[in-house]
Amino acid sequence: MTEGPAPTALNAGEPVMSQAGNGTVTLVDGSTFCLSNTTGDVELGTSHGLFYRDARMVSRWELRLDGQPPHALSVVAPEAFAARFMLRRPPKPGQADSTLLVVRERLLGDGLRETITLHNLGREATAVSLSLHVDADFADLFAVKEGRTSGGGADATVVGAELLLWDRSRGARGLSVSASAEPTVLPGELVWRVVVPPQQVWTTEIVVQPTVANLRVQPRFHPGEHLESSGPARTIQAWRDASTTIEADDVVLDNVLRCSERDLGALQIRDPSLPDRPFVAAGAPWFMTLFGRDSLLTAWMALPLDTGLALGTLQTLADKQGRRVDPVTEEEPGRVLHELRVGPDSNRVLGGSHYYGTVDATPLFVALLGECWRWGADEAEIRALLPAADAALEWIDRSCGAGFLAYRRSTDVGLINQGWKDSFDGINDAAGRLASSPIALCEVQGYVYAAWLARAELAEAFGDTETAVRLREQAAKLRHRFAEAFWLPDRGWYAVALDGRGDRVDALTSNAAQCLWSGIVPDEHAAVLVERLASEDMDTGYGLRTLASNMGAYNPMSYHNGSVWPHDTALAVAGLLRYAHVPGAVELAQRLALGLLDAAAAFGGRLPELFCGFARSEFSPPVPYPTSCSPQAWASAAPLLLVRSFLGLRPHVPGRRLELNPHLPSAWGTVKLTDLRLGNATLHVSATGESATVSGMPGDWTLEGRCQAQDSTTQPEHHG
Repeated sequence: MTEGPAPTALNAGEPVMSQAGNGTVTLVDGSTFCLSNTTGDVELGTSHGLFYRDARMVSRWELRLDGQPPHALSVVAPEAFAARFMLRRPPKPGQADSTLLVVRERLLGDGLRETITLHNLGREATAVSLSLHVDADFADLFAVKEGRTSGGGADATVVGAELLLWDRSRGARGLSVSASAEPTVLPGELVWRVVVPPQQVWTTEIVVQPTVANLRVQPRFHPGEHLESSGPARTIQAWRDASTTIEADDVVLDNVLRCSERDLGALQIRDPSLPDRPFVAAGAPWFMTLFGRDSLLTAWMALPLDTGLALGTLQTLADKQGRRVDPVTEEEPGRVLHELRVGPDSNRVLGGSHYYGTVDATPLFVALLGECWRWGADEAEIRALLPAADAALEWIDRSCGAGFLAYRRSTDVGLINQGWKDSFDGINDAAGRLASSPIALCEVQGYVYAAWLARAELAEAFGDTETAVRLREQAAKLRHRFAEAFWLPDRGWYAVALDGRGDRVDALTSNAAQCLWSGIVPDEHAAVLVERLASEDMDTGYGLRTLASNMGAYNPMSYHNGSVWPHDTALAVAGLLRYAHVPGAVELAQRLALGLLDAAAAFGGRLPELFCGFARSEFSPPVPYPTSCSPQAWASAAPLLLVRSFLGLRPHVPGRRLELNPHLPSAWGTVKLTDLRLGNATLHVSATGESATVSGMPGDWTLEGRCQAQDSTTQPEHHG
């Protein structure tokens, strides 16, 4: 355990406060999300709003009691897509207390439903003028993020009891607002004049329906329906029913895992025409869409919960794989998508709705396909994706300059950096100088190595021995050339990249730790690298810095140059445990994981996209990064990768074998996986420290590693 004050543990099963450090409450359900303040108001002139399919549908949603904003008491989110705002009417002049409780219950699902209930706790009737101010600007998500919006001014009309708002500039988007309890509906406002008897309640239900392409969207809920019966609730329950249950004795870890399951369910998006192909959006609020790299890595991390998410992600990306050459969108045959956008300004911002400017999604696609097969995905589905995998490998072959996969943007509107550190200053040398393109990132070579090995294994399994041999030879040559070109023997780490001149970009970064994850690192380099990663320059006490504190560009408050990204630390932990035989690797992995979970506890159980990289000895609890996404997909999935890695869980369903080599931190106690579905088998795993037991194994499976079977149908104990 890292040093520092002990975090406060959450109570088991406690709902997560859906509130960032700046007081913004974020709710999300697939491609719908809502940002508000702690009273539930969407304030005009802010980045708040109800968003649907990359456009802000509501830019003002302000509740007033007798012309005054209510006082906030608390916010609780029982699910990522629902919240209860507890408020009170401001006390009357000369009085300290209020007798009117106001409860706003909000539910998202291709629209918004809000139930407002007034509780009169007093001994006499109370008269209330309740008003809801509504406006919309239908602004593109990017414009809202960058503050380039007016915030309102939609055309507003009243038709019967409905308030209709329309985008006056483009006309294809709009929304309707309707309510119960007979409000007076005015352009931009709903008003109720209410008398609530003593000790009684009054309620109204308000429904917002978006209109896209002049068609009204059908919400995933019905008026008057209980939360548990709504479409979003049924979807998340189906996700839970189909997913592995993961539990831990450690209260913090257990609650973080519950939050991970909840958020990953809410972040899933399903095309109505292909409901069996779920994929996960990258994160709220600004990345509620398909992202190649983010969605692939999240699906990889979430495999212990469900293989269906990984398969759906692969199928969706295969459908959108590059087919032609387009310099503006950077589409190329075989290239895997970086980002999908459907907002009103997508063509102007990205050059089109589909943008391909990423170097790592393409090899990650192939690597995940192989991992999906090992975890028991249907063989017919895997075979159907082989042409997409081969097209991806052809793109890699065409893009490998000087033997390494590198990137250079096609035009001046594309991303300058196209790895996971894609900010303009994300790749620099030890002195802080920016790298020149084309840039070959160290971790990306590891992804290519893993992709070639994955496709080789699939080729061998499906009878294509020639392809298997060729790809394994390519992988072995790449591993050798990588060690020669990227290793800095006088420093003890890998260069973060090779630049356009072939020179080593020599900064110490977390990218080097991701090389461990892919397995491209030889043991002799791993032993030295572990020591460097364990230094105070890299380990904050709450996770691994993206850039060492003694590097020229280090800034603990930067996006990629010294901050801590939970998914990045989780990949580093997975890499260290892949090299568990190397001295110090397990100890460092445990230290990083425990520190990361302490950070999760400080953030209410939900890991954010990133946080500042100050040392724990300097600032505790960890300092939030101001615009960090939360919930964010790969941060939500990171605890699942930690558990999987510390279990040493490596299934091979086609080979009918399971390997377990636990190295669980003692603080975790016992970790249990119930209903782990691997192909047609359903297993149950229990692990403590460095031992594990498995039940439910089919009789023809082999159990390997430091584990033993609990029933007579499995193999006897085997120590590897």
